[in-house]
Amino acid sequence: MATLLYRLGRGAFRRRRWVTLAWAAVVLGVVLGAMSAGEAADDSDSMPGIESQHAFDLINERFPGAEAEGAGARIVLVAPDGRQVTATEYRAAIDTLVAEVADGPQVAAVSDPLDASTVSEDGSTAYATVTYEVTEDHVTDAGRADLMAAVEQARTSGLTVEAGGGAVAGEPPAGIGEFLGIGVAAGVLLITFGSLAAAGLPLITAVVGVAVTLASIVALGGTLGMSTADGDLAMMIGIAVGVDYALLVVSRYREERAKGHDAREAAGLAAGTAGSAVVFAGLTVVIALAGLSVIGVPSLTKMGMAAAGAVVIAVLITLTLVPALLGFWPDALLARRVRRVRKGRSAPPARRFRKRPARGAARRAGEAGAWSVRWARFVQRRPVPVLLGSAVLLGALAVPALDLRLGMPGDEAKPTSTTERRAYDALADGFGPGFNGPLTVVVDARGADDPRSAVAAVSDRLAGTAGVVSVAPPRFNAAKDTAVIQAVPSTAPTSERTEELVHTIRDERHATESATGATFEVTGTTALNIDVARKMTDALIPYLLVVVGLAFLLLLVVFRSVLVPLKAALGFLLSVGASFGALVTIFQNGHGAGLLGVEETGPVMSTMPLMLVGIVFGLAMDYQVFLVSRMREAVVHGERPAEAVVTGFRHSGRVVTAAAVIMTSVFAGFMTGGETLLKMVGFGLAVAVLFDAFVVRMAFVPAVLVLLGERAWWLPRRLDRLLPRVDVEGEALGRRTPAPALAAVPDADRQGSVPA
Repeated sequence: MATLLYRLGRGAFRRRRWVTLAWAAVVLGVVLGAMSAGEAADDSDSMPGIESQHAFDLINERFPGAEAEGAGARIVLVAPDGRQVTATEYRAAIDTLVAEVADGPQVAAVSDPLDASTVSEDGSTAYATVTYEVTEDHVTDAGRADLMAAVEQARTSGLTVEAGGGAVAGEPPAGIGEFLGIGVAAGVLLITFGSLAAAGLPLITAVVGVAVTLASIVALGGTLGMSTADGDLAMMIGIAVGVDYALLVVSRYREERAKGHDAREAAGLAAGTAGSAVVFAGLTVVIALAGLSVIGVPSLTKMGMAAAGAVVIAVLITLTLVPALLGFWPDALLARRVRRVRKGRSAPPARRFRKRPARGAARRAGEAGAWSVRWARFVQRRPVPVLLGSAVLLGALAVPALDLRLGMPGDEAKPTSTTERRAYDALADGFGPGFNGPLTVVVDARGADDPRSAVAAVSDRLAGTAGVVSVAPPRFNAAKDTAVIQAVPSTAPTSERTEELVHTIRDERHATESATGATFEVTGTTALNIDVARKMTDALIPYLLVVVGLAFLLLLVVFRSVLVPLKAALGFLLSVGASFGALVTIFQNGHGAGLLGVEETGPVMSTMPLMLVGIVFGLAMDYQVFLVSRMREAVVHGERPAEAVVTGFRHSGRVVTAAAVIMTSVFAGFMTGGETLLKMVGFGLAVAVLFDAFVVRMAFVPAVLVLLGERAWWLPRRLDRLLPRVDVEGEALGRRTPAPALAAVPDADRQGSVPA
């Protein structure tokens, strides 16, 4: 592996113009393909294998055209305290509101709340239903603006008027996620390398990779059924890994140049050593993301495959375009001191640490003022307290995760500054908390002797169920053999009691079905969210087994050790458990929620655990490969295991730190959006990276390796003969001709960067 990538890096460096032109052609090709691509069919909402989805499919089968119905909205009207919306003084304002909304673009029909009797029992609240000719995705901004203009006009009558529903909600408020991530990445890279060219190259290649990824998603959208929503995660991952992978190769290139290699040889060695780590780090991320397909949810499958494609592109760019760009600026990427020495200028005065007793050039080069090496020495001296401290800290943070509840927050989770949230609250106050999440019961009476009597029996049973406050009259299809019944719970859609009610209805239906010959199923948004949460929970353990198992085998090949991959997996479980605990503490229990601008707490998003596990596992293995591969390299070249831990930190500690800060910033940037779900995703990924990079990889992992000593690299002889040798540590390259000495370069600058 190392030799192959070494040749690839040298070749890309030598043929830099052709490689750069080839990538420019790829970018142009996918952009042109995206511009000419048709619109993708959106079928990502399907959730096969759950009752609510089966019931929804039955409605579409028995009620032709139901799926094609247009978007909807609700205009909620609330009278001032002590008054009623049915009062004569409000009649004209309501009539004007209904007429203006009905004349709006794309509107098919509007119900008059007074004529339709959609008024609360106390007369304080009423609502009008707006039906559109198009689906939610096709409601134009002009249509939404027309609706809100009519709502604003109606408010002058003294009524409180708000609007909710899918047709009202446009694009969520944009945050500064990408810009924040790129900005922080630029600052971190500049501090790390001390060179504008070295800081700019990873950013350039990351942007190229993201551009290729997003354009490819759009171009293939019609064929693969992908949409721009699938590109959100791909963009986030693409920026993060694109910068990190290029950062690793550029850092190794500077190191090899500082050892005395010429630019082309250094580019080849960087590709052969750091490039090998990039390949296997990328493979672990691809395994974790592509593994989302085992869950059986189309939306997660497409999202995972799109993000996995972004990682593959980032790896290819790192192995080809990065060495090519190194060829255009071979010396500009070096630290200022190294460039000065190479130009024949005198070296600057020696630093104070040079007065210390000599301890060898290699040790002085890494230890002089390097915090990472000082930390590694601390762990080397006190491995037990560091191990126990990191494990206890993460374990304590993970305790709240035992109360994790999954669901899908709706309008109730939006800020009170939005009209959708205010409309939700007004309906809950006027009609009860369960009105915003009615249960839809689909009765299949084809097997009943008397379909109408069977449907009536099901309706009566629903009305008599504890927790149901009202049942609407059944709506039959044209064949009169299938009916839809709306049942309103007494509790909110995300309440645990509502979930218990759904399970109660399903558990008690056997007797009704036996007596009537009709079958029924429960669906609707509330039931769908409950079923999806259960499906995600049931899929978590199998997904973990598949992903961790495959990654264990991959790391077994990379490190040729049984205990190192096992330790990596255990450390990941600690970090992801702590991340779950932090999510529950803030977004479910509400402790500190105000600091993040979260106004309403509730269950954690159903897909969040799987997304968190998949993304963070891949990225955690990135840091594992970056850091431990240098330790393995030191062991292969004859260092003692405890000293190899220090060597790994000396060469990779700063890189892993910079990569983690960049990654955290990219994820944290998505918390700047207005949607609670975006805040949840950004927060969960950001804290997971922090825990894994700075607690697990920087404390737990080295402490375990120090305690294990030689046993850390133990591999049974029979297994050693069976496993392929991939030479990630570049052992074959180490047998090449030694690099010429650079006596003029100060030891502290051999790393190619300004010491910390």
